[in-house]
Amino acid sequence: MTTILTGVGASTGTAHGTARLINGPDEFARFQSGDVLVCRTTDPAWTPLFGMASAVVTETGGMLSHAAIVAREFGIPAVLGVRDALGLLTDGGPLLIDGSLGTVTLVSST
Repeated sequence: MTTILTGVGASTGTAHGTARLINGPDEFARFQSGDVLVCRTTDPAWTPLFGMASAVVTETGGMLSHAAIVAREFGIPAVLGVRDALGLLTDGGPLLIDGSLGTVTLVSST
């Protein structure tokens, strides 16, 4: 495993899941239970995805952002403020998220 991205650990814990890059509400239907939500930012319209997500990664935000607060409410790990997450991660790729350390690790399939 290689840590590829770091950010603010905004909700503790670890989770494995498939990266699902979501750019807006019109893409919510692609999101499956257990996926890792990867997006630029969230707002209240995104809250239903948190009930399905194994973890959350955003490009913006910090400890008091919407994503952080809702991730803590749902008890899922969150790593926020990850620069260029949408550009560096691949949709459908396996990830390990550590919300305590603030790391996003690409899990090798070999």
